[in-house]
Amino acid sequence: MQQLSAWMGAGLVTAGVSAAMLAGAGVAAADTSTGSDTGTSSASTSESKTDESKPADTKTPADTKTPKTETDGQDSPKPPTTHRKKKKADAQTRASSATTAEPATPSVRATSVPKEPSTPAISAYAAPLAAASGNAVPRVPAVVGLVQSVVTGVARQVRVIVNGVSAVTVAVVRAAQTVVTGPPPKSSAEAFRRFVYAPVHTVAEAWIDTELGRQVNGVINRAAGSYVIGDGADGTAAHPDGGAAGWLLGDGGKGWNSTEAGVAGGAGGKAGLLGNGGEGGNGGTAAAGGRGGAGGLLMGIGGDGGDGGAGQVGGAGGFGGDATGLVFGIGGAGGDGGAGPDGGRGGNGGDGARLLGNGGDGGDAGKSGVGGTATTLPALGGAGGNGGLLGTHGDVGHFGTGTVIPGSSGTGLSTTGTWITNSDGQVVILHGVNEVYKIAPYDPAASGFSEDDAEFLAANGFNVVRLGVIWAAVEPEPGVYDTAYLASLEQTVQMLADHGIYTLLDMHQDLYGGTFAGEGAPEWATQTGGLPNQNFGFPGSYYLNPAMNYAWTRFWNNAESPTGLGLQDAYAQMWENVASHFSGNPAVIGYDVMNEPFPGFSWLPTLLGSPHFGYQQLTPFYNQVIAAIRAVDPTTAVYIEPANPAVSEILDILGFPTMLGTVDDPNVVLAFHDYCGGPSLSALCGYIAKALARGAHDYAEHRDIPAFMNEFGATSASGDLTAQLRAADRYLMSWAVWAYTGKGDITTSGTHDDEALVYDPALPPTGDNVNTGNLKLLSAPYPQAVSGTPTSWSYRDGTFRFSYSTAKADGSGSFPAGAQTTISVPAVQFPDGYQVSVTGGQVVSAPGAAQLVIAADGAGAVSVVVTGAGVTPASA
Repeated sequence: MQQLSAWMGAGLVTAGVSAAMLAGAGVAAADTSTGSDTGTSSASTSESKTDESKPADTKTPADTKTPKTETDGQDSPKPPTTHRKKKKADAQTRASSATTAEPATPSVRATSVPKEPSTPAISAYAAPLAAASGNAVPRVPAVVGLVQSVVTGVARQVRVIVNGVSAVTVAVVRAAQTVVTGPPPKSSAEAFRRFVYAPVHTVAEAWIDTELGRQVNGVINRAAGSYVIGDGADGTAAHPDGGAAGWLLGDGGKGWNSTEAGVAGGAGGKAGLLGNGGEGGNGGTAAAGGRGGAGGLLMGIGGDGGDGGAGQVGGAGGFGGDATGLVFGIGGAGGDGGAGPDGGRGGNGGDGARLLGNGGDGGDAGKSGVGGTATTLPALGGAGGNGGLLGTHGDVGHFGTGTVIPGSSGTGLSTTGTWITNSDGQVVILHGVNEVYKIAPYDPAASGFSEDDAEFLAANGFNVVRLGVIWAAVEPEPGVYDTAYLASLEQTVQMLADHGIYTLLDMHQDLYGGTFAGEGAPEWATQTGGLPNQNFGFPGSYYLNPAMNYAWTRFWNNAESPTGLGLQDAYAQMWENVASHFSGNPAVIGYDVMNEPFPGFSWLPTLLGSPHFGYQQLTPFYNQVIAAIRAVDPTTAVYIEPANPAVSEILDILGFPTMLGTVDDPNVVLAFHDYCGGPSLSALCGYIAKALARGAHDYAEHRDIPAFMNEFGATSASGDLTAQLRAADRYLMSWAVWAYTGKGDITTSGTHDDEALVYDPALPPTGDNVNTGNLKLLSAPYPQAVSGTPTSWSYRDGTFRFSYSTAKADGSGSFPAGAQTTISVPAVQFPDGYQVSVTGGQVVSAPGAAQLVIAADGAGAVSVVVTGAGVTPASA
């Protein structure tokens, strides 16, 4: 109290002296306001008024985005009209000032540097002296009025101080509550946000939004001669973009919510060294939302992107602001696309800080079919932002709805737990070949692959072909899709189906694309950074070519492409077009999203066990592409692969778990490659092949999905092939050998003849045109369709043994007596016929049939043994 009394006394003296000077000089004592420095304007000193110099926020309740909140990754309540799966990044800290500021002082954004906060108060104190002119001695009433004004001003200033301290205290308490409550953080970045950044930001914004804070900050800003502390101004129609915050501390201003058709929302302002970027404004009719502002350069959170406006073609959602913090940062969430006959694309989430940073979630796409009939494929949700080394990748936004895709009602095969099953609930085992034509026009039909090849495959027991599709052929120019190429592939699919053979569509690449003497990505989607592009062959260029590693790294960072979308966005949209073409075709059993995805410059850390690529780049990429596929095909299985070549295989061989996260889809198959490394490692092939199969099996079993060995072989070494086939049989896996033919294979470490089953598909698959040694090994008997659940099978020394339970794979009971199981027994294995021994069932197929059919007799288990006619079964 003594200090307060002294301060008040000093105030009285100062005020009296100032008043006397003003009166003596004949200065009018009416209220005045300070001027403004360049680029700034004065802050209000009234307790009850907002800053009139700040550009007014023109948003109305109808066009204001619903605030989104976050509590350590938990979903926040949302209005019924939103489709956001979870919050837009960290609105808890964005809204902190609104919840902690003093009730009597509305939250405002300071936009200027006050010249001297005390000047208005002094002018007010001197007002009673205005009647005195010249050197006249002030009258008693004037002196009394002066004293009353000083006392009133001092009291008001005391209230300002008390209210300011109170607001900051409340903010501190609430920040402490945030720290001690809520679920455990899911990442290091979330932990830092919750325990460090959110409390600091909450208190800082509470201070900025008090009148005391504005007065003190004004003095600091004037003394520094620049905008140091304070929030940026919100955008207006005249100036749509939100203003930047003070360079040291503050949040960026919000972008203007456009009210004009075809005019995009304003961009959010950038934060200071510590602070959050401003939210992007919503777009006007059919216009895009504004981009969120960048988060603080030291610590901060990017602003959320604005929503696109509804229209004939809905506006795209704005991108979330990037988190540029050197220490910590979370990317802003992308805005939602606008609805319309054709919905708008969701905005991409902003990238997190490179160390402690989470990527922002992508915005949801706008709904199509609103106000008219859709004319295009559904809009896609925005990609999640990249996470930092100690953070997580943002989630992809939901695709748009309201578009009817013809023929998307069903597929031939699906997944049930760890099994591939058909519509009757039978477990289906697949044995097949790879057919990938790696040179233009990238169509197997151009190599001569035709009807006689399909007949040959079916006759020898093969029931699946992994058919290569090349991105450069699907989309030769940005956004231009070659439907004739897809139609040609469809003819091959139908030809195979006519012979009872399924197709797995494989989006194939080797060495990224043709720029690096491989195949895959088109040239327009290849970024080299001007680095040296030296060809070290296959697979050497993966590890040694700087330009190719740069291209991969840019792809995983979703760098902008000529389409205006990110490279991954373009890839996902390309897959949407492919899936739309084949959706509902029962002969297509799956989409292999990408062959052998390579990490780029991070290949060495990945090989040494870093989980970042597999979990924070590859898994989110799969989620994004699968979401695009699901926009047009809700049922066909998707096949995913770990990092390759060799990057994940070496870790699997050493017993480490497969570095790949869980993909958000119920119909997923893990596809893996099982190569032994060539002739120099043939002696170890038994161990290598089993280790690779075991690693894939463990990953798949843990996630209750099937595993499929979709590449192995590439050799005529019988020992290697035998080891690989036995590894697949041990874990009851389906497979596809590399390759049907070596023709057109420009990226192989072996020879074309060694890897081929048929040397030249343009010639009949007979006689010297067939690799008979490989055919004998690969056409071994196996169960094709099982009315029950397989427990084991093997083929050794001419004897095939198979056991299965009649229990259904989905756990819903057992198949009844008479339910049939089909086993492939091609003539090449038993040229003189075969004999069968069955326990728990009986043979119902014709003698010597290429497909042996067993009918269960009602027992819970069935065992089958097949040998050549007159041959004694080999010992088990």
